[in-house]
Amino acid sequence: MATMKINWQTFTFAFFTVITTVILLNIISFYSLIAIPDSALLVSRWIGMIFIIWYAFRKKSLTTWILISMILGAEFGHDFADIAIHLNLFSKIFLNMVKTIIAPLLFATLVVGIAGHSSLKQVGRMGWKSIVYFEIASTVALFIGLVAINLSKAGVGIEIPEAINQTGIPKVEAQTFEQVILHIFPENIAKAIYEGQVLQIVVFSIIFGIAVAMLKIEHKSRMVRFVESLSETMFKFTNLIMYFAPVAVFAAIAYSVGHMGIGILGNLIQLLATLYGALLVFILFVLLPVALIIRIPIKKFILAISKPATLAFATTSSESALPIAMESMERFGVPRKIVAFVMPTGYSFNLDGTTLYLSLATVFVAQAAGIDLSIDKQLLIVFTLMLTSKGVAGVPRASLVILLGTAASFGLPTWPIFIILGIDELMDMARTAVNVVGNCLATAVVARWEGEFDDEAAKNFTVQN
Repeated sequence: MATMKINWQTFTFAFFTVITTVILLNIISFYSLIAIPDSALLVSRWIGMIFIIWYAFRKKSLTTWILISMILGAEFGHDFADIAIHLNLFSKIFLNMVKTIIAPLLFATLVVGIAGHSSLKQVGRMGWKSIVYFEIASTVALFIGLVAINLSKAGVGIEIPEAINQTGIPKVEAQTFEQVILHIFPENIAKAIYEGQVLQIVVFSIIFGIAVAMLKIEHKSRMVRFVESLSETMFKFTNLIMYFAPVAVFAAIAYSVGHMGIGILGNLIQLLATLYGALLVFILFVLLPVALIIRIPIKKFILAISKPATLAFATTSSESALPIAMESMERFGVPRKIVAFVMPTGYSFNLDGTTLYLSLATVFVAQAAGIDLSIDKQLLIVFTLMLTSKGVAGVPRASLVILLGTAASFGLPTWPIFIILGIDELMDMARTAVNVVGNCLATAVVARWEGEFDDEAAKNFTVQN
């Protein structure tokens, strides 16, 4: 054990020494303080990259690999642009595989969310109160994301590569109100799945879930077990695809930098800052006032959500934090029957961080493509996302599925999504943590609304090791 500790300390010292040296050399060269040959700078940077790769092998974490793939991709795109512009194939493979998840994932999670926990009659007041709160919170999140991206304009100024111009950018066709409403309802579910019509799949799944909830217990239990199995299978399917994510992220960021230059990273950093700023605004001006209104002890609540939120942030999966979040909120003073219904249902219908991100990212895609979305078109996007953002929690980067579907529904090009993919891991960490915090607060809101919140338990809450 001592040897392992010494080796790790030695590696850490060597890692930071090399990285610091590489950074200093490039800063000195950038400001022309000392003339350093480009070849020497190139070699120094890739020595640093080797140490970073070594670090990833030692950590053995998919999240670490994805984050490091961003750095490697940016460096590779900058140094070997001629090769990097051909790497887009790997990003396309990944996105195509993600698209295959859309229909079964939405169907399974929505049906389980509606029929799997309790019938609509059993839910009663708790059901409609939860839905009202979910819709208000997620709608506010959507508008905050919309305002944030319109203020920051993070996607404006990206030069469209000539290769993309040659393929043509789809135009946003104007639709009448009747056409929009009619388009929501599927004429053929197989056709909707084939065409990737997310809204139609959601409507079908909601009606199907209600129908299952109304079945006799013997038929209902069999159907719910089947759909739960399908849901679990899609979770595993997604996890398998995510092992390819580091390669896709490397290819996406290398392609973007190789095609558009290192300056594209400025837009990505601006987009990332916009998202984090918008999520902070949502926490401070929406979740915090709600917590104060329902009179819960803020410090104890932060203590209660700290572990599940941290777990969600690190794993980028809301589902990984679900058991500990339910246990924490029950000890915080929310009755088990309320936690058992509100928390899992919220995982399908109350994705505050994800909905905020989706409105923000959709407008970013339009800005990057040079498409001017009118206010009424943006409001229509918000209305669409109010429906399509439901039912995909618990799966790492599942919001990518909805973003692709939304872009297709509004005739937006998908190439800017390749750019977003490069920093999706960093964005997913924050939005997933906010999803978990929002659902924890939702259980307390419904408990207070029902008059069953235990103030004494909340005041005496302590973290268990």
